[in-house]
Amino acid sequence: MPWLKILHIATLLCWCASLLYLPAMLMVSARTRTGSSFEVSAPALLRFVFTHIATPFALVAIMSGTLLFVVAQLVGGWLVLKLAAVSGMVLCHVLCGALIVRLERDRRRFLVPASALVAAVAASLMLAVLVLVLSKPFD
Repeated sequence: MPWLKILHIATLLCWCASLLYLPAMLMVSARTRTGSSFEVSAPALLRFVFTHIATPFALVAIMSGTLLFVVAQLVGGWLVLKLAAVSGMVLCHVLCGALIVRLERDRRRFLVPASALVAAVAASLMLAVLVLVLSKPFD
């Protein structure tokens, strides 16, 4: 079981990092002037990070976390709250994908505030998950 915890924590860290990186990169890309070389490569880079890095880490983190509480037979109110926070993180992940599509279609209106909001909500949910896991009762 320790290897499962290590896998879960490692993939969760990578997913959380990408959930903070993607909105930041979206904000930079949205402010870039049209015609620059960065503007051409940024949407492709964002799509690559989203599809090949963030999403696989998210899936492995969620699957290993699910397997962890099934194997360890964890139950409790803290777990329900943690799963609600993780569901919110999944929603932030999906919103990052939607914002990347908006950037690719050159619909930059409200992209910066939306990205900032996604980053703030994701960071708050990550903090909530951390607090819930660290404050859970030991059996």
